[in-house]
Amino acid sequence: MSFLGKLFARKRDDRDVARPLWHRTVEIAREKEWYRDCGVADTIGGRFDMITLILSIVLIRMEREPELIEPSVRLTELFVEDMDGQLRESGVGDVVVGKRMGQLMRVLGGRLGAYREGLGDEALMAEAVTRNVTLHDGTDPLLVARRARAFAAGLDLVPAFRVLDAEIGK
Repeated sequence: MSFLGKLFARKRDDRDVARPLWHRTVEIAREKEWYRDCGVADTIGGRFDMITLILSIVLIRMEREPELIEPSVRLTELFVEDMDGQLRESGVGDVVVGKRMGQLMRVLGGRLGAYREGLGDEALMAEAVTRNVTLHDGTDPLLVARRARAFAAGLDLVPAFRVLDAEIGK
């Protein structure tokens, strides 16, 4: 490759390996059943809560497979990139974005722990949903907890290469 070719060549984005999985994760989090049938509030907060719930379940699944560890890092980076863009689009200034991103990462970390425990116990999952998902008043958090645990159980059956190919939740 010539010097100019190297200079202007498009560099491969390491996150590309996880991009289809990120898009599928968001699609699953936006499925109407979460909002219509399970009572998740269809608001910015509710949608964020669902993205972090589904992303947490996917990351928990990925951490059990050595070949999915590195792609799980890339998936998390895509979450950060997307949330950064969402904050900027909503008018959050450059000075505040870094601070808000730090808060969002702490939120994701806390939810990962809560959902990791909840996947093994329905009552714990309902408690985690109560704390972490914006629901309509009077909604039973067990509806979300059961559906989330069913999604996780199905995901556990998907081979690693299919997870990476975003063949999940179908």
